[in-house]
Amino acid sequence: MSPPAPLGSAVTAARAVRALVAGGVTDVVVAPGSRSAPLAYALAEAEAEGLVRLHVRIDERSGGFAALGLALGGQRPAAVVTTSGTAVGELLPAVMEANHAAVPLVVVSADRPGELRGTGANQTTVQPGLFGVHVRAGVDVGAGEDPTSLIGDVLRAALGRPDDGAATSPAGPVHLNLAFRDPLVPDADDLDVLRSARPVQAEGRTAAANGWDGGGGSVVGSASPAGSGTPESAAQVSTRPVGASRSDLPTDGQGTTVVVAGHGAGEVAAVFAAHLDLPLLAEPSSNARFGSSGIPAYRLLLEHLGPSITRVVTFGRPTLSRPVTALLARADVEHALYLPEPVAWFEEGRRTERIIDDLPGLIAFAGRGAEGWLGRWREAGAAADAAIRSLLVDEERMTGLDVADAVWEHTDGNLVLGSSNPIRDMDLIASTGWHPLEVFANRGLAGIDGTLSAASGVALAAGIPTRVLLGDLTFLHDVGGLLLGSGEPQPDLHIVVLNDGGGGIFGLLEHGAEATTARYGAAVERLFGTPHTVDVAALAAAYGLRYERATTLDELDTAMERPISGRSILEVRTDRSTLRDLHARIRRAVADVTVS
Repeated sequence: MSPPAPLGSAVTAARAVRALVAGGVTDVVVAPGSRSAPLAYALAEAEAEGLVRLHVRIDERSGGFAALGLALGGQRPAAVVTTSGTAVGELLPAVMEANHAAVPLVVVSADRPGELRGTGANQTTVQPGLFGVHVRAGVDVGAGEDPTSLIGDVLRAALGRPDDGAATSPAGPVHLNLAFRDPLVPDADDLDVLRSARPVQAEGRTAAANGWDGGGGSVVGSASPAGSGTPESAAQVSTRPVGASRSDLPTDGQGTTVVVAGHGAGEVAAVFAAHLDLPLLAEPSSNARFGSSGIPAYRLLLEHLGPSITRVVTFGRPTLSRPVTALLARADVEHALYLPEPVAWFEEGRRTERIIDDLPGLIAFAGRGAEGWLGRWREAGAAADAAIRSLLVDEERMTGLDVADAVWEHTDGNLVLGSSNPIRDMDLIASTGWHPLEVFANRGLAGIDGTLSAASGVALAAGIPTRVLLGDLTFLHDVGGLLLGSGEPQPDLHIVVLNDGGGGIFGLLEHGAEATTARYGAAVERLFGTPHTVDVAALAAAYGLRYERATTLDELDTAMERPISGRSILEVRTDRSTLRDLHARIRRAVADVTVS
């Protein structure tokens, strides 16, 4: 029996698109290119039929992060399509972030046919395996081959469900490399194939169509899917059972356990802590920073209350605070990590804490808080928060903490936080009595790249008004992400730029210490501070975004109170030269009220 005749490029592309849609992909970011033209035409036909939404980006790096944001905001796999050559390499930062954050990002790269590889043909390199360990699966489909079944396999791998069942590995990025021969433009017969190649919606769908929980694992009492609900109130959380009667709960030793909620912990962390009367130390992107156990300014309290801690229960991945890192490293503290499903951010056997995958076992480990334990933390947290706010009132200029506070309190849609100082400012000042709809941050590798593009993807995924808070360098690093072509879908995105003219976070680290600056002051400013005088207003005008600048707290609040519609930029300028002194004074103020 002779082998089947090779498929034309247009037919191969049509079948690839059909398989992606059948697998649950509804949003595709496309970067222009010739070799990927068959996919572009097939996607255009699919969009005309209402099967997918296309988002065009001329910069593949921005496109990769936009797809990452679409996957995060939509809670489902999203794809990015590129042509061959360096275009594929531009996706590596987004793929690395997706790997460590367990996001099902589907990379679809076009390639030259096999006979041109290794010949010096233009725009031809080794694309299969390009992303190495950072993808869950990768397939190289030769020119003329039917990619349908392979794409189904790849999409299941993206969700960590290679056997089409429960998750057996972390979700994450996958790479589909498709080779195409000329002709790359469909002819009249090909168009008929493209228009008839519609996916079957009721049958043959892969596990990808069943959705993806965003990497948070099994959640008890979770909110509805992204965009459809807000976290429960503190009163609801404090009375919601998680599997055992309060009177039956064990008490460990002195009952001095704390719950640490890192990135991606989810609502279950807040429910768990409140149910057991345990202090909750929750990062902003944990989506657990609410409820009766939430402790504000917790990282400053660890120096004073931390010695009494005997056990720690961790949900998600803590990434922000050195005091928390030090707590988790203490040899005299027992530590359990709740992992109901596989995660992508560590290798088995590389961590020392106890791994617990069920809530009853976690409850038995944690025990109920001793009498007065939670109350002691609440009292200290309230005093620390009041001390910080009192100190900020006397500052002559607005600070990053002022901006973070206003952003948190005025955001009732989605919130995206940039790395470096903004997310740490939020961690220090954000209230535990209010929570945005959902908080996102690129904490897989905590880079500053791609933040604007990812935020755009989050906003576009479900049409939810979104605010992003980021520093000036993070903004400038991805300023190309502001470019949306004429007619492209526009997100409702409010961009808040905290502009201190450089890299403020380094002044809070060892590089800003007096011993370092005394010898290397000029070098530190040049190599770490990276000062600049970029005109953000001019950039906003160049990209067609509305712009305003807030110089007072009243102006800041007024700007935050406006409904988010379309894209706009709010710039707030601060002084990073006083940042180290400000945080030193904050630490002293908190110490005064905590010790006393």
